[in-house]
Amino acid sequence: MIEANATYFKLLKEAIANTFLASNSAPKRMTDWKGDTISLFQEDLRSNTKGSISEKSFYTYFKKTPDKLPRIDVLNLLSLYAGYTNWEEFKNAHSGFIVDTISEEKKTKLTAPLLGALVLLIAVFGYFYFNQENTFTFCLVDEDEQTPLSNSTRIEILKPGESSVFLQTDDKGCFSYSTANDYINFVVQSPYYKTDSVLHSTSSRKRLMIPMRKDDYALMLKYYSDGNLADVQKRRSQLENLIAPKAQIYQVFTNVTGIELFTKKEFIHKMTIPTSALKNMHILDKEYANGQITKLKFIIR
Repeated sequence: MIEANATYFKLLKEAIANTFLASNSAPKRMTDWKGDTISLFQEDLRSNTKGSISEKSFYTYFKKTPDKLPRIDVLNLLSLYAGYTNWEEFKNAHSGFIVDTISEEKKTKLTAPLLGALVLLIAVFGYFYFNQENTFTFCLVDEDEQTPLSNSTRIEILKPGESSVFLQTDDKGCFSYSTANDYINFVVQSPYYKTDSVLHSTSSRKRLMIPMRKDDYALMLKYYSDGNLADVQKRRSQLENLIAPKAQIYQVFTNVTGIELFTKKEFIHKMTIPTSALKNMHILDKEYANGQITKLKFIIR
């Protein structure tokens, strides 16, 4: 990892810890965080940014000194949690910590013609860089089934200081948008799926699949209100196929130490009854193997 990037990422981790500690009790150093503290951080991250990182990523980037930076979308997500628009804004705000000096000896070697050429090059680069538009395509898929969201979905493009732009997905669950900004921020609202907010850097790839998590409470409430028990049973069958027979399923608690284990049958029952517990359930982490969930962690807030 380039030394400057390593320093910026170290500063970002300190900012993240300070943000979390402002409303939670935990050790000051993230390397000392364990179990429930990590789970609470994952939930706090999701509550504030609508995004999450896995427990494996936490251990890779926060419990150890990584060899490389996380992906740009993860850096943007973490910067947003720390109170910045994205990774670039965080770096700009902390550029005073990273100073590149040029010795007087090197400065004298820059002749007037060379300086003029350098200024012209920067001007040309700036013109083309800041006036180009990038077109991005986003496709929404069901997180568990990996199938497109065929129903028309409402997309709200957030533009700081300007009115939002509203779009609709096509029958394949996709939409495209062009922008000259270095990031795109939008909110996805789809019937019977959790509302999600996405922050995407233009330096990342220009076609992105966005996994959408079912809103099982809204779904079950509709089925039971309509007396549609056939679809309730269909959802139970989907969960039966999705969750591995010996999956580890457990609930963590906000203010209590410990966990509660669930069998596959108990969890499916909990997911298909429209109770307040289902309404306030947040999935913290999932692990898959051979297309099935083998480990699942959730919290009820």
